[in-house]
Amino acid sequence: MHPAEQRFEVHILDTGERYACGGSQTLLAGMEALGRKGIPVGCRGGGCGVCKSRIVRGDYHAAKMSRACVSADEQAAGVVLACRVVPRSDIEIEALDRMRRCVTRHLTPAARPPVPPT
Repeated sequence: MHPAEQRFEVHILDTGERYACGGSQTLLAGMEALGRKGIPVGCRGGGCGVCKSRIVRGDYHAAKMSRACVSADEQAAGVVLACRVVPRSDIEIEALDRMRRCVTRHLTPAARPPVPPT
């Protein structure tokens, strides 16, 4: 089966949430399909940076992203914009910056994971 036809599991480490994401669907579109408040959506074109995240584990394809949002060094370390990434395997993702504030807003302070280094 071609990767674009497959479905993969995405695990948001910050919240423990998991969702299915199609191989032709961006990680952000999959998050939106969760249907809950707090998923930040900006330009959906890799230019605004509100969906900045880090891929901790898994294979993916990343389309072009603004260097103003993700530097080459960050990208080499797995930092991506969720609106520009499609999974090629099951993925573990860590939200960064504004995305992190938004997706963890519903958690109690004690349940929020420590802020990762950027």
